[in-house]
Amino acid sequence: MLHHASTLVVALSLLVAVPAGAATPADPSPYVSFAALEARVAAIGFRLTTANAAWCPVQQPQFGWIWGDPRLYDAERRPEALAAYGAVDRDDPFIAAIAPTSPAAAVGMRVGVAVIGMQGGAVPDGADAHPFARITAIETSLAALPHTAPLRLDTGDARALTLTPIAGCVSDFRVEASEKAGAVADGRMVLVNQGLVQFAQDDDELAAAIAHELAHNILRHRARLDAAGVDRGLGKQFGRSARLFKQTEVEADRLSVWLLAGADYDPGAAARFWQKFGQRKGRPMFQAASHPGWRDRVAALEAEAALIAAARASGQPLHPPLINAPAPLE
Repeated sequence: MLHHASTLVVALSLLVAVPAGAATPADPSPYVSFAALEARVAAIGFRLTTANAAWCPVQQPQFGWIWGDPRLYDAERRPEALAAYGAVDRDDPFIAAIAPTSPAAAVGMRVGVAVIGMQGGAVPDGADAHPFARITAIETSLAALPHTAPLRLDTGDARALTLTPIAGCVSDFRVEASEKAGAVADGRMVLVNQGLVQFAQDDDELAAAIAHELAHNILRHRARLDAAGVDRGLGKQFGRSARLFKQTEVEADRLSVWLLAGADYDPGAAARFWQKFGQRKGRPMFQAASHPGWRDRVAALEAEAALIAAARASGQPLHPPLINAPAPLE
């Protein structure tokens, strides 16, 4: 993980952070900019999960979208936010981003369309007042469906669309309105900060960061760390907890390079990204015990990329490490 959260999904910012300095009428809406970041993450997440599905022991249906919800915005900012997606101001969830060539794109789903029904019934509404409760309920419901079974959606523009998903590695994707260059995986979700999307130089480097988080989910790191009884508080930087956290970081790094290769991204992008990330200004000073140093990380990533290059040069199929036999956490 690029940073660890003390809870499965922390409370998220509800408004897109506006850059320093007063906006002028010529400045693009921050919501328009944020929607563009979501589109990048949706495309990369769909490509990584579906291209690597054969390697993943746990799969879920992938539709190639990110969900939005008017409930994320206060009344004052809601019209501007929804306008950025072309969404109507109504209390229904909507599609915030669609990956090209995805099942959602194939049936003509458009960004901003409201979803008012699912499988002939109501859209899941969530059981609590958390701003993302409804989106989480929708994603959880969809993840439990058969991997390639058709899904019917009733939309706010009076259409009934039937989508046939593609099986993919387990994970949904979300962008958080935070300027911090970070991301986190909780076993089901990959949550990417807008600051990280903006930090990555290109889509290959962003894919490297997302693949690292996806690898945490594929390798069930949160569940395995919890089963090992690690301390997720201050104690994670000391002793056994720090050692086990570092082990999962090394594992996620190794697998991420293979996930890049499997999805036809540049495996070398992982080393490039982490070198720049490790040297960035304002980086945390107290993660050395629970995370590998950036120089060691880059060297290990380069070694994995070299293994992939050698396999390709010899015409051998790629066999990613750790998926079938991860090292025990003890």
